[in-house]
Amino acid sequence: MLKRRWASQGKAVKFWFEDKSIPAQEGESVAAALLAAGEVYLRTSPVSGEVRAPYCWMGVCFECLLEIDGQPNQQSCLISVKEGMYVRRQTSIPGESA
Repeated sequence: MLKRRWASQGKAVKFWFEDKSIPAQEGESVAAALLAAGEVYLRTSPVSGEVRAPYCWMGVCFECLLEIDGQPNQQSCLISVKEGMYVRRQTSIPGESA
């Protein structure tokens, strides 16, 4: 499991990822918080079905797309966690969740 290697920079918050409470720090990206919590993939490939994880961390590659608070195709590497937000994996087919 990945561990955070830096001192706490913000207030502790919790958000939901597929019915599981995830601890995070205010200001941290959703993608970073999920990886630190041990989630090893965020979506699946539309072609092969293989699992995918964040790659570029700057919003260019779209490997980190998630459904956040009911909105699909959100780039989780660019969105900061907020207390109580709800996040789900999505398939690469719009409207369907993994």
